[in-house]
Amino acid sequence: MTSRSVQRLVDYYAKRAHLTVKLSPHGIRHSFATDLLINGAGLRDVQEMLGHKNIATTQIYTHVTQPQLKKIYDKNHSKL
Repeated sequence: MTSRSVQRLVDYYAKRAHLTVKLSPHGIRHSFATDLLINGAGLRDVQEMLGHKNIATTQIYTHVTQPQLKKIYDKNHSKL
């Protein structure tokens, strides 16, 4: 399957779902990987699923969101 064929499928299903945002296969892949990591999947597991040869490529998906930072802070900061 060509990359153009995949993009056409994404466009088709986005239209059927009445989505107004532009989607791309890369964006869906990025969201998938980020969601896995946020929900506790291991970096090596995600690397394997995405087929990355280098772990550094997978680490791109490990950015931390503001709600995650607050949760980590609240959980780990000592209460004075």
